[in-house]
Amino acid sequence: MKKPFKIVFMGTPDFSVPPLLALAKAGHEILLVITQPDRPKGRGKKMVPPPVKVAAQELGLRVIQPEKMGTPGIKETLLALKPDLFVVVAFGHKLSQDILDIPAINPINIHASLLPAHRGSSPIQAALLNQDQETGVTTMFMDKNLDTGDMLLRSVTPIQVSDTAQDLHDRLSAMGADLIVKTLDALADDQLTPIPQDHALATHAPMLKKSDGRIDWTLSPEKISAHVRAMTPWPGAFTHLNGQRLKIFRVTCHTTPTRAEPGTVLDCDDQGILVAAGNGTVSIVELQGASGKRLTAADFLRGKPVKPGVVLHG
Repeated sequence: MKKPFKIVFMGTPDFSVPPLLALAKAGHEILLVITQPDRPKGRGKKMVPPPVKVAAQELGLRVIQPEKMGTPGIKETLLALKPDLFVVVAFGHKLSQDILDIPAINPINIHASLLPAHRGSSPIQAALLNQDQETGVTTMFMDKNLDTGDMLLRSVTPIQVSDTAQDLHDRLSAMGADLIVKTLDALADDQLTPIPQDHALATHAPMLKKSDGRIDWTLSPEKISAHVRAMTPWPGAFTHLNGQRLKIFRVTCHTTPTRAEPGTVLDCDDQGILVAAGNGTVSIVELQGASGKRLTAADFLRGKPVKPGVVLHG
């Protein structure tokens, strides 16, 4: 490769790990990795390190974990390193202009959408909810606003009818790893042409809440399916049966019209739990009840029979 870039990498979740590994494999000099602090997780509230920290330590890289980028000493640390650029991937901290101005080259971000569509925290889920035919990853120069910088390169993938947010997460993370290496190669060759975003075409994907997983049975079967896939694995699509919360993992759509109230269970068999929707029906194929186990509808019904006529509520 050409002369490697001196990089400060900023990222936190699983999505950020493949790009970090790809940059290291490509021979770039990673001066420092900045990630979020360890957080308590699970019932025991055990402190768990972010995936990027684990990966960075396995590579023998220096790691720091500030609560915020304004923490005293962070700016001075970055200035002393004299990096060529920052690579930022799902970091979780906002960067102020004085931090963005530190590297010799404008910081580069990997975003999991085809910008300017789906700016924000949940672009993968937004693409599914919007029933987009394709999605992808975009590299861009960063500015002080959220996901508004000039675009550099992009990579596109079709969205399959069975894709969940987890499926797209894994695919886009791998694509982002490949794209950031290509972006830096093009940068080294002076072959990048930054393209300003058309802000008039921008859409936004705000951070998801647990309550966003609630299923609205008045929607069309296709929209309900898109909702379930977008909410899998987090926050999880859910509904309630006789006051009991059901987590829904997989559904199939039917266009058969029905006059039943949306959410009404119409039939139950080994193929699924057939439920009235806005202008058709939906079969619940995989779900989780009070047992905490993910089950096929057939297995669920053997342990907890459901009578046709009962109404599911969000």
